Amino acid sequence: MKEFSARKFGAGVVGLLGAMMLLAGPAHAAGGGLREGVDYARIGAAQPQSGPGIEVVEFFSYGCPHCNDFEPVVSRWRAALPKDVTFKRIPISFGNPKWVALSKLYLALENLGETGKLHRDIFAAVHARNSPLVDEKTILDWASSRVADQKKFLDMYRSFDVQAKQQRSEQLGAAFGIPAVPSMAVGGRYLVLAEDAKSFDDLLRVTDQVIDKARRESKPGAR
Repeated sequence: MKEFSARKFGAGVVGLLGAMMLLAGPAHAAGGGLREGVDYARIGAAQPQSGPGIEVVEFFSYGCPHCNDFEPVVSRWRAALPKDVTFKRIPISFGNPKWVALSKLYLALENLGETGKLHRDIFAAVHARNSPLVDEKTILDWASSRVADQKKFLDMYRSFDVQAKQQRSEQLGAAFGIPAVPSMAVGGRYLVLAEDAKSFDDLLRVTDQVIDKARRESKPGAR
């Protein structure tokens, strides 16, 4: 199982406060700009975006404790994004069957337009209430008191569309070469590495710089 890149943060599987204590080094070289291979990586083949502007993707899993810690931080950051930037979450499982079930849960709720009101509740169920959302049965039991139409949710959870999107999510993760979650990708072209980051805020500051880079390169005549 992969979660919260030790390569990025040098702290292994630890909580946010532990990671902040253990990390060292500034988010960026003094007086310098972005460093390819340290702050970001350019992927081999650009991936299509969902719409116009610059799309930022958070690869995550409800099963990842660091994604749980990251959620309130990235939500605040998301609320202040410029108008030309869109934000999208993509659930990843790395082949873990329990995480596959959680990916399908997210995608089913997204298709039904119910992700917003239940997103944080799912994190809380897994990490605060220790609810075993590990397969279809336990997920349906959880959903029974939370979704408006249980049959509609079940049909969506089992649908070909959700299965196809779940497989596509894994393909996108592989295309971006994400080493762990949470990971951020920008503009269909860049994976944010932020190897010197001390905290999630540092990770997002690097993400902001990569967004600026993507914006500059999208202008006519830019190289």
